[in-house]
Amino acid sequence: QVRLQESGPGLVKPSQTLSLTCDVTGVPITLNYYYWAWIRQPPGKGLEYLGAIGYDDSYYDSPSLWRRTSISRDTCKNQFSLQLSSVTPEDTAVYYCASLVEFGIATMHLRNVSRYDFWGQGTQVTVSS
Repeated sequence: QVRLQESGPGLVKPSQTLSLTCDVTGVPITLNYYYWAWIRQPPGKGLEYLGAIGYDDSYYDSPSLWRRTSISRDTCKNQFSLQLSSVTPEDTAVYYCASLVEFGIATMHLRNVSRYDFWGQGTQVTVSS
C-alpha cells in the first residue's frame, strides 16, 4: 500500500520560496512506472496540477506554473519535494502529493488529477505577510 505524507511550513511570506516534502512509504519511488506529483486546491477552487517526477527521474512541469516550480527527489530518503518560488497570496492552498502507476503514460495524462490513485492528506499553506 502506497502512503504519502506532506510536510512543510504552514505560513510563507510573499516573494519567498515555498518548500514542501512528501515522504513515501510502501514502495520505493524508483519502482517502475510510478509517477509522483504535486497538486493543490486554492480555497473555493478546483484541484490544480503543479508537476510530477517519474520513477526514472523524468520531470513533467505544469504549463501554467513551470517558471516558478521545481520538483526533485531523494531516493535515499524515499521522498520528493516541491519548490514554488516568488509566492503571492494567490498561492494559498491545500497542497497534496499524489501518485499513480501506469506503463507508457502520456505526458498530458499526468496533468489529469483524477488519474492519481494515492494521495497524501494535504497540508494547508497560507501566503501572508
